[in-house]
Amino acid sequence: MPLHDWSNPNGWSGVHHLWIAELLHWIKPRLPEGYRAYIGSTPALTVGASDFDADMSVRRWLPEPPAEPPPKAADVKDSPDPDEEVATLSLDPQTALFVATHNRMIAALEIISPRNKDRPSSRTYYLSRYLGYMQEGAHLLLVDVHRRPLNFSFADALAQELQIQQPPCPAPLAASYRVGEPAASGGRMIAIWRRPLTVGEPLPTMPLPLDVHVGLQVDLESTYNRAAAGAYLT
Repeated sequence: MPLHDWSNPNGWSGVHHLWIAELLHWIKPRLPEGYRAYIGSTPALTVGASDFDADMSVRRWLPEPPAEPPPKAADVKDSPDPDEEVATLSLDPQTALFVATHNRMIAALEIISPRNKDRPSSRTYYLSRYLGYMQEGAHLLLVDVHRRPLNFSFADALAQELQIQQPPCPAPLAASYRVGEPAASGGRMIAIWRRPLTVGEPLPTMPLPLDVHVGLQVDLESTYNRAAAGAYLT
């Protein structure tokens, strides 16, 4: 199925959730032994964290202190009215796909939503997240099917932050980053694959590195097709 025109994001939320699930089902059976793929909520994850169950331990708790008496009616007062009450903050419901080995997250696959780049603060937040993956040695695959805003691309922003001279790569796009060994001039070697996406054309196969020598060639086209079909976009 060719890539849809996502200038109008209606229906995107359903496709996003289904696409992440399809990618998980595609990646899990293809991982080498000792690797594990899982879906997590981006705000709750940090590089090096893991959602493996923690070891259980038994502790002896001290007796609880006696309960305090309930407050007297005269002490209970309503909170004063605020000067202003507006809706500004919300938890980001977006999820991403992570690969871990030895209790350490080593690769991330993120499908970018419009909310990731619809305002300067969002672009700064997610750019810092993507850079944070690489700075901690984790590989990254980004997929962005949304061309707006026209003057911004995470691929270009990452190139600027990494001080790498690359031609412009506007969205929609897919970009993969492999963090390698230390470079002779300092820092780490970064291998980069960037592919423009075209509305009406099939999506490419993109690498998801697991280490310098091993990686998966992720089938974006077939997983997108199944997600779009599940969201009744066919």
